[in-house]
Amino acid sequence: MTDVIVIGAGAAGLMCARVAGQRGRSVLVLERAGRIGNKILISGGGRCNFTNLHAGPENYLSSNPDFCKSALARFSPDDFIALVESHGIAYHEKKLGQLFCDHSSRDIVEMLRRECDDGGVQFQTSTEVLSIKREEDGFVIETSRGILEARRLVIATGGLSLPKLGATDFAYRIARQFGLKVLPVRAGLVPFTFSGESLEFCRALSGVSTACSVRIDQGTSFAEQLLFTHRGLSGPAMLQISSYWQPPAPLHINLFPEGDARAWLEEQRGSGAQLHTLLARRMPERLASAWAAQFAPLRALRSYRSVELDEFAQRLEEWELRPAGTEGYATAEVTVGGIDTQGLHSKTMEARTVPGLHFIGEAVDVTGWLGGYNFQWAWASGHACGLAV
Repeated sequence: MTDVIVIGAGAAGLMCARVAGQRGRSVLVLERAGRIGNKILISGGGRCNFTNLHAGPENYLSSNPDFCKSALARFSPDDFIALVESHGIAYHEKKLGQLFCDHSSRDIVEMLRRECDDGGVQFQTSTEVLSIKREEDGFVIETSRGILEARRLVIATGGLSLPKLGATDFAYRIARQFGLKVLPVRAGLVPFTFSGESLEFCRALSGVSTACSVRIDQGTSFAEQLLFTHRGLSGPAMLQISSYWQPPAPLHINLFPEGDARAWLEEQRGSGAQLHTLLARRMPERLASAWAAQFAPLRALRSYRSVELDEFAQRLEEWELRPAGTEGYATAEVTVGGIDTQGLHSKTMEARTVPGLHFIGEAVDVTGWLGGYNFQWAWASGHACGLAV
């Protein structure tokens, strides 16, 4: 009988296996795909945004906001950076604390593989788990390659995002099988889609990016870039707010995130230039032209009445759009919701009512912001579990 079987060779599963193996546990990692670390390999444009310098509990969305505190405190971004540096992996900060490999995401996968090797961890890829049963001294796992037994079982199979990489609802099914509550799930860190006139406006500007701030009615807001696409809106600001957005709520977009639009318009009022020409000094020319054509009379700014400038400034700072939806799990970076953390011990990730059964990573109802935060949760939750199994 194996001490620990980890199902899922993603970020959380590999970290858990590494820690448990180096503690002297016999560990077997099962992976449905033909190789380990698939999601790591494609992340960050192939360079893996492996953590964020500023990761803290406030950067995570959960129905139980305190749950992530213990794991994040016990394995911080500095701890993962130290591991990266110990393997001589070159990295850089792109912006806002986001750390990327200089060369390739493969560096991170290979690092974790070597760490697992140091702990004697065994891997079995191309293996599908067919059923799990709990017995008095552990778990019996029926797989496509035979029957296995383990004293402790870790589920690290992630959520529903990016099904092209093999994502399934496996973790949720196992949680329900053993009586754990699974909260409603939805796609997070995902582009928005639109219909009608809003879609036509976005489609005409496909490829244009600009700075903005965006908020939802509940008050959550993010300031970053937005990107117009042939289906709607993407870019960091839109991906961030998507994790908090639920239909049919509108988005409130400020295209003048730095400064007072009304004061700036007043400063330009003496100009003989048309409005779109002046706006092009503050945003991409294509957007300035499309915006002015839709919302303002085509004439010199000095001919505008004060009430017209008031209205235009208001539109610049409070552009309200109501998405038709999102692109869904096919392009979502994460799954929001999942296994209710009220049923798990925050220090060990163990199910309160099923001793020896642990859930880690994206499967759990803890969702990070864009920019390395979800990897940090994977490392931290995997580390906490690895110390306990």
